[in-house]
Amino acid sequence: METFDVLIVGAGLSGVGAAVHLRTDCPDRSYVILEGREAIGGTWDIFRYPGIRSDSDMYTLGYAFKPWTEAKAIADGPSILRYIRETAKDYGVEEHIRFGHKVRRASWSSEAAAWTVEAERADGSVAEIRCSFLFLCGGYYSYEGGYAPDFPSADRFAGPIVHPQAWPEDLDYAGKRVVVIGSGATAVTLVPEMAKSAAHVTMLQRSPTYVVSRPAEDRFANWLREKLPARLAYGLIRWRNVLFGMWFFRLARNKPEQVKSRIIGMVREQLGSDYDVETHFTPRYNPWVQRLCLVPDADLFDAIRSGSAEVVTDHVETFTETGIRLKSGRELAADIIVTATGLNLEVMNGVALQVDGQAVEPAKTYSYKGMMYSGVPNLASAFGYTNASWTLKCDLTCDYVCRLLNHMKATGLRQATPRLGSEEMAEEPWLDFSSGYVQRSIDRFPKQGSQAPWKLHQNYALDLLNLRYSRLEDGVMEFSNPPRPAERPARAA
Repeated sequence: METFDVLIVGAGLSGVGAAVHLRTDCPDRSYVILEGREAIGGTWDIFRYPGIRSDSDMYTLGYAFKPWTEAKAIADGPSILRYIRETAKDYGVEEHIRFGHKVRRASWSSEAAAWTVEAERADGSVAEIRCSFLFLCGGYYSYEGGYAPDFPSADRFAGPIVHPQAWPEDLDYAGKRVVVIGSGATAVTLVPEMAKSAAHVTMLQRSPTYVVSRPAEDRFANWLREKLPARLAYGLIRWRNVLFGMWFFRLARNKPEQVKSRIIGMVREQLGSDYDVETHFTPRYNPWVQRLCLVPDADLFDAIRSGSAEVVTDHVETFTETGIRLKSGRELAADIIVTATGLNLEVMNGVALQVDGQAVEPAKTYSYKGMMYSGVPNLASAFGYTNASWTLKCDLTCDYVCRLLNHMKATGLRQATPRLGSEEMAEEPWLDFSSGYVQRSIDRFPKQGSQAPWKLHQNYALDLLNLRYSRLEDGVMEFSNPPRPAERPARAA
């Protein structure tokens, strides 16, 4: 059986980043990346729908170690995919990836101080690989398919019904009437892009989402990159954006009515006083109770103003042969229906875990520093922020994992396990988010506690201190399992 020091699950944004951190900070460790698909890129290779782009700026979504150098801060999907693949090539990660290996199970043995990982190959055979540390970097949603509600009489509709996660390459929507069901990041991306060539696009939503416009290009950032070395300029812009995001999130939590009024006011400025902003762009919840939707260069508002797109706030009563009948009685004619209705979340990359023969039930574990789990040794997962760019937290997680690995090597101990103490601690959900895709699955995820280190901060500055500079031996992380005498290297005479 092959053995590696670290096994990384997933060759997307997080997995490639993890490999670079290992190469830089733990250069003496062997590693392998198992990727279930046949390509690098994860999300940015899977999603092929029109207009696919980031909803975070690339100065924070990009890696800390590799400056983003393109003009657009709000980048399109192909540009992000190219960035990930360039990183994998530049840092020698490609040669460590095994494609067509979907990790299904992993079993920890304290006696061997190792995980035995089972991966299903594309031909149906199973590969077994042993590793000392397992790093789950496969994201938080299922690659098998997106969430699609059971719409009444959907089979009656004569045209194609498409989910953005499985976008057909040959779908021709030019000159067609399109209804996009949804109000999240995917919907607000699809609508203005499809409206460029479709006859008309309707965004059908049950309730509104906060939508904020931002320039696709950061003019100050582009100017600064002309004046300073690339890495210095990137670092300054990254910190500026991080601090602004932290300030805005805190303001939204402390003064929600003020922030709400400003966001809605900006929408009115875009759409004019005659538009029904109250119905279509005024959510019932406060800002940052769910993630805000970003539209670059006001493209969604431009499409609405031009008449090529519209927003309808209503509920589906039934699909018909020619479209959708709403509960209000209105009928939306459609040639194509797009169900931008969300994702199916997947716990721990869908890997079934065992520790010393006992199955791990994720919902019964607590999350340690947002990346490891109570009672589960030598395993971490990369999980980003809900209120900021995904990669910010993943970079810090990689920093911590490398520190942990180096500490274990220095102390000669083979096992690191977060342990719950005997003190009582209030239980809180893994994610404090009311979005539907979260609430559908949150009961299957690990919990967080009410106090550190079991509490998720969703705060980059605090996490920077806690993950990069805090003591590893904090009384909660248990280091154990020295090599048995026979396994220890012989001492020189």
